[in-house]
Amino acid sequence: MSGVTTIDLYEVTMAMSYLREGITGPATFSLFVRDLPPERGFLVAAGLESALDYLGDFHVSPEDVAAFAAALHRPQKDLEPLLGLAFTGQVRAVPEGRIVLAGEPLLEVTAPLPQAQLAETYVLNQLSHQTAIASKAARCVLAAAGHPVVDFSLRRSHGPQAGFQAARLGAMAGFAGTSNVAAATALGIPAVGTMAHSYVEAFATEEEAFHAFARCHPGLVTLLVDTYDTEEGVRVAARVLRDLDRGPGSAIRLDSGDLGALAARARSLLDDAGLPDVRIVASGGLDEYAVDDLVRSGGAPIDTYAVGTRVGVSSDAPYLDSAYKMVEYDGRPVMKLSSAKVTAPGPKQVFRRTAYADVIRLADEPSPGDGGPMLEPVMRGGQRTGSRPTLDECRERLAADLAGLPPAARRTRAPVAPRATTSERLGTLSRDVRRRIDERTSAPPVPARSEHAASGLHRSGTR
Repeated sequence: MSGVTTIDLYEVTMAMSYLREGITGPATFSLFVRDLPPERGFLVAAGLESALDYLGDFHVSPEDVAAFAAALHRPQKDLEPLLGLAFTGQVRAVPEGRIVLAGEPLLEVTAPLPQAQLAETYVLNQLSHQTAIASKAARCVLAAAGHPVVDFSLRRSHGPQAGFQAARLGAMAGFAGTSNVAAATALGIPAVGTMAHSYVEAFATEEEAFHAFARCHPGLVTLLVDTYDTEEGVRVAARVLRDLDRGPGSAIRLDSGDLGALAARARSLLDDAGLPDVRIVASGGLDEYAVDDLVRSGGAPIDTYAVGTRVGVSSDAPYLDSAYKMVEYDGRPVMKLSSAKVTAPGPKQVFRRTAYADVIRLADEPSPGDGGPMLEPVMRGGQRTGSRPTLDECRERLAADLAGLPPAARRTRAPVAPRATTSERLGTLSRDVRRRIDERTSAPPVPARSEHAASGLHRSGTR
């Protein structure tokens, strides 16, 4: 059984029907976020690379057919039309690391309808989750105002894969390292870590613990000082570091309490001990809001911020209002008219203009003249069009986009997100398609005294 079965069952039931009915023409699906979460002034596009890996490997095997048949309680022969199905379509997408706004397509898939439909679950999952985490991480970097940020999220992330993705996305956003050894090794980013309170508790005294740790780890060390009394822990750490001549470049870590006040007191104690080069690392429930308070409101003398759970799960915005909707089938533009979930028809392109005055146009419209296209061809015939971008390339892409983002959108609290506009042609097409749908779905007039009129039938909507 392959990754193909990581799918919602209704994708399979629809694909079966499409194949049975011969509805296999080319379809375009657009993936976008309807509205940004509260306290978000932007999103960072992410998850594309793992989505492309999935599409490139997509192939329905006999084992997959057996799994689908079991899930549907149907004979395997009923599912045989799916056997051997592979993704042969094309994908245009916003590269990872670019900033996107509400309503802008992050990705568009064009493929025979059964293929494009079966792609939905995994592609939507990857882009939604990773875009949420990357956006949270980028906000932490902005809040830290140049101070290093490191990832400590693995222990409470939603599974090992999510933890790996958080480490990668943090690095893309500009984090200085991760506690996740597997991610650090695979991605070539610094692995960082200190000690836990249990380590200190295993020894009779803090001083014994700190000496033992330093003996085991020659070179720079970071000592956790708040297992018991924090101020006394700083004094003990200072004495050990000074006695061992291990001060410059080493650090202490604060993990609880009033981090701003404790950092100020720790800085004073370290300086008085002749250790001005010993750094202070802060951790313990931090995210961009706490970091912003410490950096801007209190001016705490903290050198490095270690963010964990709240960033790894994007605790204040753990999901995106994202959608994967068909916008064209076999050359016919389509749209959804459901209340509060209306979609715009036709394949699209987004043009990034100065100050993020983005415009969404139909894919075959020319550039407005003062903006570059956001969606790029990344897959044709089911194969990547180019090599996988490096983490450094994604990081540089994001840094450049952040630099041009309006200050109001960069704010940690009460940000104001830029809003994309739509072209006149797209607006006209939307009205035309809506009118055609209305005409097609309107009930024919009936005599006032007919059975239908008496039953209260009225003009139906669409789903």
